[in-house]
Amino acid sequence: MPLPRFDAVIFDLDGTLLATEQMTIETGEAALSRMGRQVPPGLLESLVGFDEPTSRGILRRHLGDDFDFAHLDRMWAEALIERRDRDGIPLRPQVEPMLRALREASIPFAIATSSTRDQAREKLAAAGLTDSFTIVVTRSDVPSPKPAPDVYLLAAERLGLAPDRCLAFEDSDVGAIAARAAGMTVVQVPDMVPLSGEHADYLAPDLIAGARGIGLLAA
Repeated sequence: MPLPRFDAVIFDLDGTLLATEQMTIETGEAALSRMGRQVPPGLLESLVGFDEPTSRGILRRHLGDDFDFAHLDRMWAEALIERRDRDGIPLRPQVEPMLRALREASIPFAIATSSTRDQAREKLAAAGLTDSFTIVVTRSDVPSPKPAPDVYLLAAERLGLAPDRCLAFEDSDVGAIAARAAGMTVVQVPDMVPLSGEHADYLAPDLIAGARGIGLLAA
């Protein structure tokens, strides 16, 4: 009998499991507008997949070093919390069927995210996924964020598996580059930003389609 192709699945969090990217972009645009600044089209979308320090550097290049980022942070955070408390955080399509299929197949899974530990904990709670994941590797746990492979390598280590036995699901090119650098097979499921698929082994419209297309689940 041939060995199964993958022994575990590692998910990105924002934009892959959780529909947080749209919320983040909309509340960021609103906060900047209240401060009298209009951002170029696509600027906030270009931050998708990056950790906060990297995103801040991109914004600083467009808004200037003298921009009041502390005030922006407060307004943006307040708007996000208000939206989260009012609406919760919706799941991306096919998340629940995907996790159910993995449990039924006894395939372990984990999260590798550019969010901090506290942010990831809050997001998972708001989405009702706290009890679904025992292994959550965050920006707080590693020396370098995506596109460095650190979060994926640590997730594989905590799963007790070689990286090349793990399948990664990502929405962003930044994350796909990180997972590939870790030696993993990568399925990309686009969220806010159209993708060419050049950094993925398979480009799919949703998680289940990706799992079937790459050979993790039966077609």
